[in-house]
Amino acid sequence: MKIYKFLSLFCIAITLFALSSCRNNDDDSTNETPGNLQIKFENGFNNLGDIVLNQTTQTSSQGQKHQLSALKYVVSNISLFDENGNEFKYNENNPDKGAFIIDQADAVAGIIYLNLNGIPKNNYKKIKFGLGISQNAYLLGQDGQAEFWNKAKQKGMSWSWAAGYVFVKLEGKYGTSSPATEFMNHTGNMGNTTANNTPDLYREVTLNLPTTARVTATITPSIHILADLNQYLSGENPLTLTSTNDMMMGSSQHLVNVTNNLTKMFKVDHVHND
Repeated sequence: MKIYKFLSLFCIAITLFALSSCRNNDDDSTNETPGNLQIKFENGFNNLGDIVLNQTTQTSSQGQKHQLSALKYVVSNISLFDENGNEFKYNENNPDKGAFIIDQADAVAGIIYLNLNGIPKNNYKKIKFGLGISQNAYLLGQDGQAEFWNKAKQKGMSWSWAAGYVFVKLEGKYGTSSPATEFMNHTGNMGNTTANNTPDLYREVTLNLPTTARVTATITPSIHILADLNQYLSGENPLTLTSTNDMMMGSSQHLVNVTNNLTKMFKVDHVHND
């Protein structure tokens, strides 16, 4: 009888252990399930409100009034850094899957939404992204990014393939007392920058998150990024639009200065973990 009771208790213990192991394995599987992440871009002047195309007027540090009729830029090579400094690269140098066009004309209540999937479960403290398309991605050739290239063409964010992508497109009017004279500043690389001996205007921006973005299978964080377009003319290099630079495309020194100003326009306003 004692042996029978011992065997019965032993079998029960083995069963409970097996069930516990299965449950732990299931939990581990759930814990490692990738999640999603949302990035929200809000374009404004001095980080106040959204820009209404053809309406919102800003006065530069040089006293020049300007308003935008077109505001577009390319974001690519998004990376997330966890609490230990480990980097997760989202479709690096793969424009078809990892590049996006931020177009103010597409804003919903002032916001442009990017939805990223397949993000590893983790607690992220920092985000990095490219402004434009890197040379590594461009030199993969047109076949390696046909889907995004077609999107860029439809959005007016490309030249011929030999010239490549428009990184930032700013159009509108400017003037002293009121915006009356048209301007067009389109930044971008001129093809293979090494072969053509031209400046590389691709820039990477790294931003700290004020609150940890906790990605899980059930939590989709939303990172709200503000872009202060006042940096365009009133940034690190104060600029004035004139007849010599108001209709420029490519990578001239004026557009190098524009690019350097614009890389300072981003900041993370807040993070939602919902």
